[in-house]
Amino acid sequence: MLQDLLTAVIAAGCTGLVYLSAAARVVKQYERGVVLRLGRFVGGVRPPGFTMIIPFADRLYKVNMQIVTLPIPAQEGITRDNVTVRVDAVVYFKVVDPANAVIQVEDYRFAVSQMAQTSLRSIIGKSDLDDLLSNREKLNQGLELMIDSPAIGWGVQIDRVEIKDVSLPESMKRSMARQAEADRDRRARIINADAEFQASKKLAEAAQQMADTPAALQLRLLQTVTAVAAEKNSTLVLPFPVELLRFLEKAQGQPPVPSAPEKPRPLGLTTPPETAAEDASAPAGSTEAEVEGTGEARLDAEPEPAALDGAPEAPLDPASIAPVRAAADAASAGPPDQ
Repeated sequence: MLQDLLTAVIAAGCTGLVYLSAAARVVKQYERGVVLRLGRFVGGVRPPGFTMIIPFADRLYKVNMQIVTLPIPAQEGITRDNVTVRVDAVVYFKVVDPANAVIQVEDYRFAVSQMAQTSLRSIIGKSDLDDLLSNREKLNQGLELMIDSPAIGWGVQIDRVEIKDVSLPESMKRSMARQAEADRDRRARIINADAEFQASKKLAEAAQQMADTPAALQLRLLQTVTAVAAEKNSTLVLPFPVELLRFLEKAQGQPPVPSAPEKPRPLGLTTPPETAAEDASAPAGSTEAEVEGTGEARLDAEPEPAALDGAPEAPLDPASIAPVRAAADAASAGPPDQ
């Protein structure tokens, strides 16, 4: 009898141990338990720690409450400005309602992944290439809203969505490189032109200052000579002031003083018109000797050089010829009778 009782106690203890091992469950700190009894959700969400279920009647589902990092495969699409790109992203989400994550959706990870891929393709078609390259923060926010809207009913909260990389065709990369190079060249030319403009203004002010103070030009010339001589060259270059050249040019450019033009003499006469006029104005009482001497002096005078070929002859004045003829007739008549 005692042996039978001991056997029954041992059998009951073994049965209890088996039941306890089948019913005992441990939920970790970052997990929550969802119990379905005979296929129905009962008892609410089990907290972390030790918990018991009914074997063969209850089924415990453990839901991870940590933030999940889900990479989105690269999606190829055409942007709004007709550029083919490949974009990949990453989604950070976590479960906020374990019951809905188990009951409302079959596999919440797969559902979030598919929703992220379709949303990424949709955001590519609505955006320009420049937005994908430079305005990613706005696209991340829009992508997060597109994924988070259906995920709320699944008990999933989207924390953040980030676009990782945008792959462009090689032709587009070369075009963008040429565009960037042209823009850099344009800015460099603008900066250079601005520098030249400022330098020209300063040089104009310096030239005006040197014009007001001529000694400054000489000091500047000496400074230039000193700078050139400091290089220890065998050849010394002396700059020549432009103002000195202008001074010499002005000195050489002055016209000479014009002289009074000489009066033309009548052709065929040995006596200038002034002398003939004086003889004509002589008094009537002059002696024959004086006339004869005057005539001989006039006849012995050298004739004037002939006029140049082609020059017009001056008209003869009868008043100037009459004294000469009178003197010639007197000389030919001989001396008077004693």
